[in-house]
Amino acid sequence: MRIIRAAECRTMPWKNGGGTTTEIAVFPERASLSGFDWRISMAHVGADGPFSSFPGIDRTLSVLSGHGIRLAFGDGETVRLDRVSAPFAFAADRAVDGVLVDGPIDDLNVMSRRGAWTHRVERLAASASLRAEEGLLVLIARKGDWQAKGTALPAGDTALLEAPGAVDLSVGSGKAELYAVWLARAR
Repeated sequence: MRIIRAAECRTMPWKNGGGTTTEIAVFPERASLSGFDWRISMAHVGADGPFSSFPGIDRTLSVLSGHGIRLAFGDGETVRLDRVSAPFAFAADRAVDGVLVDGPIDDLNVMSRRGAWTHRVERLAASASLRAEEGLLVLIARKGDWQAKGTALPAGDTALLEAPGAVDLSVGSGKAELYAVWLARAR
């Protein structure tokens, strides 16, 4: 299990120049915004505007803080996401504008190259046992003091576990939140 501490993550400009994102993990390591196979990042969204287009990429978006965002897709579909919404998956090459509901938000973005990798995202609020049969399991602690395989995983830190493997997650009392991301090579 590899731990990525919050202080190790790098902040960089959005692809469209409209803000910044904090990159948690990327494969291959240090890949560019056009050359990654998968990428996990957090962004602060302070204004309405278009999302960056990532041709050939699938994306899952989760709202971490704030009152939410409305995704207005170019084909007319509209989706509203907030703190209690399930992570929302969509093609990252679909034209979409983000309209903030009531002030800025922070979000979690998980992206994988279509045809090469797949991903799935789940939000947890309590202790759990998780298993990865293939690929990687990535654990992103947001709130609470988590333990993964006896290792402290405080809010802001991330753990990467290679499959096959299992992990028992425990968390102390109080509010807890952790995002589990399963990444696997496409078949």
